[in-house]
Amino acid sequence: MKKGIHPKYYPNAKVICSCGNTWTTGSTKPEIHTDLCNVCHPFFTGEQRIVDTAGQVDRFVKRLEAKEEFEAAARQRAEAAVREKEERKRRRRMIFAETEAETPAGESAESQPAEE
Repeated sequence: MKKGIHPKYYPNAKVICSCGNTWTTGSTKPEIHTDLCNVCHPFFTGEQRIVDTAGQVDRFVKRLEAKEEFEAAARQRAEAAVREKEERKRRRRMIFAETEAETPAGESAESQPAEE
């Protein structure tokens, strides 16, 4: 091995898991911290649990709730627009029906002379 280019090797490096389990191994660092190990990993334990690192699950849930609120508000705006459009159509029909009622029978609105 060439001298001076390789990191120092620690044959008894201590590995510490977040669950409290510890063991020794060889490494270039004297102490290693890990989130999962064979004692707490769902594959080995057979149970499913969420390891929340720095609130990632909470941030995801907040984003999901915000998206659902946004979609609900968009749905309400779309429904309000449809109701408004139907109301305009209803008003136009009423105005048209009133002008038809004012026009004498047998004559249409186009056949009446224009007033100048």
